[in-house]
Amino acid sequence: MDKSKAKERIEELNKLTQYYAQKYYDDDNPEISDFEYDMLMLELRNLEKEFPEFITKESLTQHVGGTVKEGFEKVEHEVPLQSLQDIFTFDELISFDQRVSKTLETKPDYVVETKIDGLSVSLEYKNGVFVRGATRGNGLVGEDITENLKTIKHIPKKLTEDIDIIVRGEVFIGKNEFEEMNREREENEETLFANARNAAAGSLRQLDSKIAASRPLDIFIFNVQKSDNVKFTSHYESLEYLKKLGFNVNPVVKYCNSINQVIEEIEKIGENRESLTFGIDGAVVKVDNLAYREILGTTYKTPKWAIAYKYPPEAKETLLKDIVCQVGRTGAITPMAILEPVKVAGSTISKTTLHNEDFIKEKDLRIGDRVIIQKAGDVIPEVVKAVTEKRTGEEKIFEMPRTCPVCGAMAIREEGEAAVRCMGVECPAKQYRSIIHFASREAMNIKGLGDSIIDELLTRNLISNIADIYSMKLEDFASLKQNGKKFAQNLIDSINESKNNEFYRVLNGLGIRHIGVKAAKGLAKKYKNIDNLMNASLEDLISTEDVGEIMAESVYNFFKQEQTLDLITKLKSAGINFKQEESEDSDGRFEGKIFVLTGALEKYSRKEAEEIIERLGGKTSSSVSKKTSYVLAGEDSGSKLVKANELGITVISEEEFEEMIK
Repeated sequence: MDKSKAKERIEELNKLTQYYAQKYYDDDNPEISDFEYDMLMLELRNLEKEFPEFITKESLTQHVGGTVKEGFEKVEHEVPLQSLQDIFTFDELISFDQRVSKTLETKPDYVVETKIDGLSVSLEYKNGVFVRGATRGNGLVGEDITENLKTIKHIPKKLTEDIDIIVRGEVFIGKNEFEEMNREREENEETLFANARNAAAGSLRQLDSKIAASRPLDIFIFNVQKSDNVKFTSHYESLEYLKKLGFNVNPVVKYCNSINQVIEEIEKIGENRESLTFGIDGAVVKVDNLAYREILGTTYKTPKWAIAYKYPPEAKETLLKDIVCQVGRTGAITPMAILEPVKVAGSTISKTTLHNEDFIKEKDLRIGDRVIIQKAGDVIPEVVKAVTEKRTGEEKIFEMPRTCPVCGAMAIREEGEAAVRCMGVECPAKQYRSIIHFASREAMNIKGLGDSIIDELLTRNLISNIADIYSMKLEDFASLKQNGKKFAQNLIDSINESKNNEFYRVLNGLGIRHIGVKAAKGLAKKYKNIDNLMNASLEDLISTEDVGEIMAESVYNFFKQEQTLDLITKLKSAGINFKQEESEDSDGRFEGKIFVLTGALEKYSRKEAEEIIERLGGKTSSSVSKKTSYVLAGEDSGSKLVKANELGITVISEEEFEEMIK
């Protein structure tokens, strides 16, 4: 390659790698696979080696990717958290050994470890007490995420010895835990995490530590960064000491006295990676003797005494026999690939998700295609592409169904959404989620009718839809628990009490897509009863307060379904209240006022405060803007209070709020 073309390609690679690094490190939302990114970096590194005059300080070969996210305090690392140079062949590994041996004038011993696929962090202890934790960031400066790290149970708050020490580890989410997280997110109609690494990184880099606490984060410690109290001669010795201190140390560590043993261990890890409970993206090879490391030194970005061997992604070709559709608990209809069974990365794959119709069209997949399958992040099997050159002309183009494959109701894909959804309110596939929502606190508030009870009722075929709840007998509920008569009577009482709920609660409980509490209140206020609402035109619905065009279309389509009419008839027969009662104390004093609530109130739950505001004619919002009238600030108010002060919005205390509502 001549110089002008090399310069042009290096500039292009710099732009690409910097963009993809930002998506990976800063946004926790990668757009390409790790392997594809590694290949771009390898090409850049090789070109820069051949044409060093075109190396710039911005090149990611010269520094670690990652910046400090806004909202976090900066932490300057006492010892830099460097990255590792990647290699992809054993020839490169042998060359690494030769360079090291030549510098040391002797053959070193090595330690081989799994390269955990997570987020690198440093943990700092003073007198044995955990005082601070930070992300790697750019290697020199990271983010203070101490409160989030405190939520991880395998990070000891107090060590077994009262020493000052800084250690480095990798925060990750296990394979099974990751799959369960994504299952729950799919059920809750949340965006799925691309892989376990980004799920861990996204969880740790949250400003709210409650989010981190809700995620199944774990950690392996793999290095002593600094210790003033204890000195070591070898890396392997330091790992044994870390275990004694109470740290959860990387479980796959092998001492090797030759490069041949290193290669054998890397091959062994590769063969057994499927059985590991956590994801890996390679194997790390380190010189064990710490004095040798001092001699070998480091570059600005990477140590010269360690290297990372990256396993190539295992991909296999197989037949796409069919595409079938499954209906999830939220009504999302998901196409599934039925494959000729093929073994990939240690497990046999016979089916996998195709996500949605856009995914199928983008990859131009057809029934009967030969396709390439690989595992994303060692966990999720995925269809990478169709082998179009092997098409025979017998392949069939797939089309998403326009009716639900389970119940036959209308299936709709709304504008701006990728999923096609079943509109049937009595669809068997949706009943578990539908009944949970109907009984929830913000809807019908049926105390005692929790997730496990609903699951048991459906499993025993005691109910099949929302309306069946109201025909249940005392003995039916009592049979669910040993000595369950008191439980059954309380539940029956709560069910009967729910019949008299306000109209908006019933509307919210029906689970109309896009309709939450606020929109349900607007509809109840305008239409007064269910019959008026069911007969409303689309144009009239659109003009309803707090109901936009998409919401209006959803309501309109919902009440045109036969299943909906059947359910409403059953609920009417059960005595459910479908009329709006006018509130006597609604004097409209907050008419036109918008409130934002922040922090913890002493006398009211946030829900109770919102209901008072709305009953008095006001509105509530989740974000502060120039349109905000008041910010009601409780204990531990955060960024909303800061923004209110910046914009000059009136901030009121709970005591002032009480004066306003007297």
